[in-house]
Amino acid sequence: MSQQLPLGGPVPPETDHAVSVSLPTWRANVGYEEGEKWVVGAMTSGYPRFFIHKSIQALAAEVVRRFGTPEKELAMLFPSRKTAHLCYQFMTSRLPAEEAQKVRVVNLLPPRQQHQQQQPHSNERENGSLHPNIASPLFCVLYPAAHSGVAKQVWQHTGDGISSRRSEFCMKALEDGYLTEEKSQSQRDEHMAQWPHKGPRRYQRNGSLGSIGKDSPQLHMCEIPSSKEFEQFIEERFGRNLSTLHANNAKLAVRRRIAGSLTCDGELSEALESASSDGRIAGSTEDHVFLFPSGMSSIFNTHRMLMEARGPMKSICFGFPYVDTLKILQKWGPGVQFYGHASSEELDDLEKRLESGERFLALFTEFPGNPLLKAPDLERIRNLATKYDFAVVVDESVGNFINVNVLPYSDVVVSSLTKVFSGDSNVMGGSAVFNPHGQYYEKLKTVLETEYEDNYWGEDVIFLERNSRDFVSRIERINAATEEITAQLRESPLVKDLYYPKYNPTRPFYDKCKNPKGGYGGLFSVVFQSQEQAVAFYDAFEVMKGPSLGTNFTLSSPYVILAHYGELEWANSLGVPTDLVRTSVGLEDPADLRARVEKALDAAAKVSKKP
Repeated sequence: MSQQLPLGGPVPPETDHAVSVSLPTWRANVGYEEGEKWVVGAMTSGYPRFFIHKSIQALAAEVVRRFGTPEKELAMLFPSRKTAHLCYQFMTSRLPAEEAQKVRVVNLLPPRQQHQQQQPHSNERENGSLHPNIASPLFCVLYPAAHSGVAKQVWQHTGDGISSRRSEFCMKALEDGYLTEEKSQSQRDEHMAQWPHKGPRRYQRNGSLGSIGKDSPQLHMCEIPSSKEFEQFIEERFGRNLSTLHANNAKLAVRRRIAGSLTCDGELSEALESASSDGRIAGSTEDHVFLFPSGMSSIFNTHRMLMEARGPMKSICFGFPYVDTLKILQKWGPGVQFYGHASSEELDDLEKRLESGERFLALFTEFPGNPLLKAPDLERIRNLATKYDFAVVVDESVGNFINVNVLPYSDVVVSSLTKVFSGDSNVMGGSAVFNPHGQYYEKLKTVLETEYEDNYWGEDVIFLERNSRDFVSRIERINAATEEITAQLRESPLVKDLYYPKYNPTRPFYDKCKNPKGGYGGLFSVVFQSQEQAVAFYDAFEVMKGPSLGTNFTLSSPYVILAHYGELEWANSLGVPTDLVRTSVGLEDPADLRARVEKALDAAAKVSKKP
């Protein structure tokens, strides 16, 4: 049965917080990259770091309406002072001085944090000591609308912006008067003298909050409701489903699964009952796992913390990277030495640089890489890192810890939990696992104690925990199905190149890290004899189509078009073809999926091959 979805709709369909969007034809993908109205105008969803969710757009517009100038300003929304300040720093460092002065931060705090604002801020207070990650503050960077491109770089590359579920909560809290602008004590005393306390804002307003005029003093500093009333608001908003206890328990269960101390399917109760035990390596437990609101956030903040621990130094990006990883290393810190092929020859060059005295902060790599699924030589990288004093950060989002164990070779293992760990494509998340035996662990541990913020929204983690309960069995099914599909494609004369860890020349490096019961994953890429055949195959392939991977349903995209449209020549120079079709295999019946592949191959066969 066909699964073609309408252009621009959420993937999966009828999902309010979907992390993908339907781009069902090759032409639609090109149209999206070109900004054509027939594509962009149809989009109601998108990958959250590239397409700001409608609920976040609405909240940002409301913040600007209340605290800014709608005709001239826009806003980016963040969950903490630190994440907002990083955006502020990035923007002001890149704008002309006159424009940089117009960038500002508006802090909107819930009741208890308003009363505590004269006390030193701690992570506990920042994120809501009354209801951790539920009593959410909101930190808003307002900036001239003309510089939205600069602000979007922060949103896309850091992954630290608020989630769509958090935005829905904050909108309601703002409308009901439970998020109010932080002021200095003198400003507050002056305001309170002018505006006697009359009880909670929601009981004193005339009409809706949205009807208050821009010049009203209440717009900028409304009366602060009591913490007790705010507790009632939270209970009414979420009820038992999102108690503090449930959110914290969900985080513990997720961290235990990521640590590797839980390697079988299980309900929340089983995860909570399991005592800490050695995970991926001896001595590693959930205490070494840290959660982030997205996979990119885990990479960005790991890089930031390494610079804090070791001082600013140039990094290494090894292998063809996910687009934002390279951008992080280029735009934050002293720069990057880029090796795009993940080859032995490039490691030879790196070793010569190290022998000559060059020193680096860290080497960032993916295992395996995306979209060519190459596995880097982690053993050699580890030996170089130990000898020449740099950290190793491995992104295992594609490999996943059920299939491979890369922690023994790494100082930090980062992952996008948005992908196969969740599977349902309806929540973002990220993690960083710190190797307790790593050469920088003690320094990083000290930095984590002061710099790490738990900005992962409680409602999001509850969805992630539920989604990940059958993580292990899903991986096993996906591994088996993908081996069947790739074997089928290898037999087709239409296929020029097939990229999959099992068949790549770098398989020995992959196998060195493969778990005894692990497989080769659910992601593969295929290149046909001509672009016309690639287009015909993609358009006829009756699966869901859009960005992301690791979903419970098969998801395909012309990945290079989608991720590197503005730098296709650069990607080609690194051996990544423009007309590559990347597919993430899901949980469909393998026989049914093979039939869909065969049908798409038949469509490609009807296209005459050009020289």
